[in-house]
Amino acid sequence: MRSTILRAAAQAARRADSEMLKKGAKRDPELWVSTLQSVTSLRLTHLKVLFGVMSGAFGLAGYYFARKPTSPVSEVKVSVAQMPWEDTSSGETQANFKYKYHPGANPKNTPQEAPSALNVVVVPNVTLPKVLHETFNKDGKDGY
Repeated sequence: MRSTILRAAAQAARRADSEMLKKGAKRDPELWVSTLQSVTSLRLTHLKVLFGVMSGAFGLAGYYFARKPTSPVSEVKVSVAQMPWEDTSSGETQANFKYKYHPGANPKNTPQEAPSALNVVVVPNVTLPKVLHETFNKDGKDGY
């Protein structure tokens, strides 16, 4: 007898509590999460359908953009690497390890020797007295 009274009281309290939550949730957005627990199966079905449609849309978009990116051509044809600097002849070019390149990156052009950074002359735009210039100028001296 006592357990049935307690059970009935608990059910009545739950019903009253859920009714209060439904009424309060209409006014208070913080309680909307609590009312989601009492959402009918029809609303859950709508959410599942919406989730399925959105998943399918994102899946199709990912599949499409993985196969056909937005740019018209995503890959650039690169000429096969040839190594003109590997010269089998012996001579000044081989002794100095001169770097060669194809002009215009076109392998049909004959390889040319690249200009060396060591052969470039730097002329500073400085006007110093000759004594100071000879003292501090290290360009062209041994060891530099």
